[in-house]
Amino acid sequence: MPDAEALCCLALVQVPRLGPALLRRLLVHFGSFEAAWQAPTTALLEVDGIGLLLAEAIATLRQQLQPEAFWEQHQRQNPHFLLWTDPAYPRLLREIPTPPPVLYYRGNLDLIQPPLDAVAIGIVGTRDPSPYGRRWTGKLSGAIAQAGYTVISGLAYGVDTEAHQACLEARGKTVAVLGTGVNVIYPPQNRALYEAILEQGGLILSEQPSGTQPDRGAFPARNRIIAGLSRALLVTEAPGRSGALITAHLANEFCRDVYILPNSLDNPKAAGCLSLIQQGAQPILGAGHLLDWLRQLPPLDPQSQPLIPSAVPSQEAEAAIADLTPEQAQVYAILSDQPISKDEIVERSGLDFHQVQIHITHLEILGLVEVLPSDFCQRC
Repeated sequence: MPDAEALCCLALVQVPRLGPALLRRLLVHFGSFEAAWQAPTTALLEVDGIGLLLAEAIATLRQQLQPEAFWEQHQRQNPHFLLWTDPAYPRLLREIPTPPPVLYYRGNLDLIQPPLDAVAIGIVGTRDPSPYGRRWTGKLSGAIAQAGYTVISGLAYGVDTEAHQACLEARGKTVAVLGTGVNVIYPPQNRALYEAILEQGGLILSEQPSGTQPDRGAFPARNRIIAGLSRALLVTEAPGRSGALITAHLANEFCRDVYILPNSLDNPKAAGCLSLIQQGAQPILGAGHLLDWLRQLPPLDPQSQPLIPSAVPSQEAEAAIADLTPEQAQVYAILSDQPISKDEIVERSGLDFHQVQIHITHLEILGLVEVLPSDFCQRC
């Protein structure tokens, strides 16, 4: 039987609409998940973002759910999982603003833990790549695998499939991050690929419990896991509206290097990929060029990241705010303790999206802003 902290963490995860950001606030406010689980409604209401309905939902679940019995049932249905509180939880994922409270897995967990996590590279792109995109995704993934790096992707059609397949053909190791439960293969046509990943010592990973079926909303959230686990991200082909671009934006926010495969301006399937150059993505000129960049990645700190990033002390926060540029101060003034989309910040500030993105990243580094899933953010 796990300790009380793990029990209460898993119990809180079951509360509808209590996502990673609010879970982290509960942990910061109460000091432990056990204290948060036991807190009365009046105390829960003191936490930013916890309103009456959510506080009552936590209280109701507390009356209905026995953590020990729920743990046993959950473990029968989901025999392999990691909680946020687990020392084995991936350190690269733990450092992002909204780490998944629970990770379910099948296969070789070593691929996302020290020292192997230091060589994990994400590859993403369109579900409908051109022959050029398919060919180069395969070449680059194979070269990455042969150089000893782990390839991370999402098991989707197109670029994801090519990346996983080429990695396996090069006898490399690959991680597939799903938007479904780890026992639900989507698309079902990738069953053979799914099984080959496990047979060859790879890893299947998800934040969704066993049996969870495909849902549109789960896939953008899945992208933050791909970006968070990767030391660097390669986008080989992506149109102007693509989940791969969401992954690239998140990778930027997580301070990961982003690379793109150059393509023709006449190819609409590459328009979004090329637009990433304006956001600092580095074009690569072949497999050797990409490997040269990857070899320059700085080594990871051997110490694991803390579960909760240290809050900026109030005096330091005041000094940081005083040193903001006019545009940074303008963006910070628009923010509050309620989530707001970056698109709304763009509209209210008159700045373009790229400028807002840069300013939000700067504010996040200073500890003044928390970035949430789906391009929402708020003051810390």
